[in-house]
Amino acid sequence: MTTVEHSPALAPLRQARERFLSDRPLPDDVPDEVLAAWRRARFFGVRHDLDGPVHDPELPADSALLEAARPVLERIAPALGHSAMLLTDERLRVLWTTGEVPGDDRCRDLSEREVGHNSAALALRTRHRAEVHGPEHFLDVWQDVSAVSVPLLAPDSGQVLGTVTVASALCAGCGPHPGAALAEAAATAVEAELLARSHTAERVLLDAYTRAAAHGPDRAVVALDGRNRLVSEAAVRLATPQVLAALERSSTSERASGARAPHDSRLPHDSRPPQDTGCGAVVERSHDAGCGPVVERSNGAGGGPSRKRSPDAGDGPVVERSHGTGCGPSLERSHDAGCSPVQEQPYDLTLPDGAGCTAEITPVRHEGRVLGIVAVLEARAAEVPVPRLVPRPALALAGGSVPWRHAVARAVELARVPEPLLLTGERGSGKTALARELLGEREPLVADAAESPELGVKYSELADGRPLLLRHAERLAQPDVAALNSLLDEHPDVYLLVTYTPGTPPGPCFQRLLDTLAARSVTLPALRERPEDVRELLPVLAPRPAPGQPPLTWTLDALRALEEHPWPGNVTELAHVVRALAEHRRVTGPVRRAELPDPVRERPAARRLSPMEHAERTAILAALRRHGGNKARAAAALGIGRATLYRKLRGYQGIS
Repeated sequence: MTTVEHSPALAPLRQARERFLSDRPLPDDVPDEVLAAWRRARFFGVRHDLDGPVHDPELPADSALLEAARPVLERIAPALGHSAMLLTDERLRVLWTTGEVPGDDRCRDLSEREVGHNSAALALRTRHRAEVHGPEHFLDVWQDVSAVSVPLLAPDSGQVLGTVTVASALCAGCGPHPGAALAEAAATAVEAELLARSHTAERVLLDAYTRAAAHGPDRAVVALDGRNRLVSEAAVRLATPQVLAALERSSTSERASGARAPHDSRLPHDSRPPQDTGCGAVVERSHDAGCGPVVERSNGAGGGPSRKRSPDAGDGPVVERSHGTGCGPSLERSHDAGCSPVQEQPYDLTLPDGAGCTAEITPVRHEGRVLGIVAVLEARAAEVPVPRLVPRPALALAGGSVPWRHAVARAVELARVPEPLLLTGERGSGKTALARELLGEREPLVADAAESPELGVKYSELADGRPLLLRHAERLAQPDVAALNSLLDEHPDVYLLVTYTPGTPPGPCFQRLLDTLAARSVTLPALRERPEDVRELLPVLAPRPAPGQPPLTWTLDALRALEEHPWPGNVTELAHVVRALAEHRRVTGPVRRAELPDPVRERPAARRLSPMEHAERTAILAALRRHGGNKARAAAALGIGRATLYRKLRGYQGIS
């Protein structure tokens, strides 16, 4: 360790910082990332001398992260030496600290808006270990400090929960930080504790489910906790999507309130749990006598319930195996008092009209808080369900993301009037599927310019109101473009649906056609702009399984890979991947990341902006700064739509 005056590697950066603070020209060798961080601090109004009152954030009254991390970090603290260790949450509020804090220990909020550039903020933004040394910081009090931070990721969703930071006196040079290994070990240990605690919570839900299902295979039972869902065979016929949505809302409400006193009554407990066949997000069906549950849950590294703990592990509960009697796999129940579910007084839940069943809800409480609910469904006498296949939602309507639902709603609104409609989007984004869905039962004339650039349709064929679906309009021959323009001039209300994939700049004649259709046009978002829809698309794209075969399911790691892939071919490319896996797999269980094609399995490398993109991004950020972050005003000042501004901001996320 040395001081900043004796660190030759950092001396040029220290001089550059002094010039930046005094508004003098900077040398060309200042790293772009550091310079951008200094500029953000100035934009946020951070004082480098920390003059004035220090922001003291309101800390959460009940932090699950702190509860799990404190015992782990306190065990590691003696190894710190002359360093300090800090724990922050996802908002960079300091929840816990120990050791000798170098520099100023008044900063309880490490967000860039409060203290400028620091390793915790950098780790939270990049989701990777980050180091910041001496003059890279914006604050004067941290000029003799080196810090390394590691993000803490949720075991089930991969969401960033906070950071662990090790701070010390300034290191000689710019890295690696001598406390990096300790910070990594601390983060790994905290994540392991979070995983173990999630296992406990899921065992509680599983135990509550098995108790409720113990009355026989004909009892319809559903258990939910917001992440996992257990559905008995009898409940599959009753639990429609509308019923499940109502149960999810009830579970969320119970977890949010969860303050009523627990009820003392307990249900019988000689049931059987579902069979566990792998790790990851799974939908499983027990085939033993029809009494096992259908399970949707996260396993293994994803945070699923643990089936068996070794009795000699030291810190785990003792497990007793209860052998089955022909009604399912044997039950392994923990007799650890911390895992026993506490159930409250049941109550009836009002379900949507036409649900066909009633629901009796019992909240499941553990250690003073509600984890989820157990619902017992009963068919109404006049509406006894008949086993049937639940129809799949239309591919064109699958997806709940805001960009997709907005585009579909706009298209549905325009399609109510049988006039020309233009659907624009990248190849494979679902233009044709949506067009056919908008037509409903009406059978259109179909012309595909990709197969034949000549239109081959006469107006007389459209005179009776029959719609025309024109695909790949960008490939139309010039004479047909002119004919379409003439047709729209003479009959502006012709029933015409056009799909168009932008590419090369259109010629004047085709541009006129686009201008004519622009007033009634919808742009569909690319799949990379709505990654949250991937999970909803997968069951729609997968072929129906053969009778007796389980549906195609996915591990959490595979799902993350599918969501992170940019999908240049959009939904069409995703459909090819899903069908290939469904048809050619030779293994059972959920699809793992290793089974995905190489381009999908490997995380895409972040690309650098082109000069034009860099200029565009700079202009957008400048407009946002001028208008105080108001996106509507910034979009108006730039002369673009607010939706376009949002799309461009999303496109620049994660790009260097």
